[in-house]
Amino acid sequence: MADVIVLDSGPLGDACRKRGHPDVERLTRWWIHAKANGAIVAIPEIADYEVRRGLLGAGAIDGVERLDQLRDDLGHYIPITTTAMRKAAELWAQARRKGHATAEDKELDADVILAAQALLFTGLTDTLCVATYNARHLARYLDARHWKDIAP
Repeated sequence: MADVIVLDSGPLGDACRKRGHPDVERLTRWWIHAKANGAIVAIPEIADYEVRRGLLGAGAIDGVERLDQLRDDLGHYIPITTTAMRKAAELWAQARRKGHATAEDKELDADVILAAQALLFTGLTDTLCVATYNARHLARYLDARHWKDIAP
């Protein structure tokens, strides 16, 4: 049994900002503390994509390097797989049938892809939580909270 914390793009992007900013330092201490307490802190590929494209678009090469370093530091990366995309399609369809949409019908809907990646990453006895700034959308699929509300 493991505590698994999956980072959404908001906290992941903040973690890639230049060190020294108080919010970045608090977030860094939080994930270090979580890892020290035995939690698995993971980066899903869809969140990496969202953060990386923003950093590259802004020409923030230092941020891209911090993103790559964070991936190495955390040691857990969840790749997008066919199984994850199929699970995302199931979650998306179930939410639509219940009248709950997280994005327009023609949009890719990164939230549902992240949820599928996270759900497939965990084992049956693991506890899972997504660290996000957008708990309302993700909570339709799994436990999602602001990172400050997740005990490290």
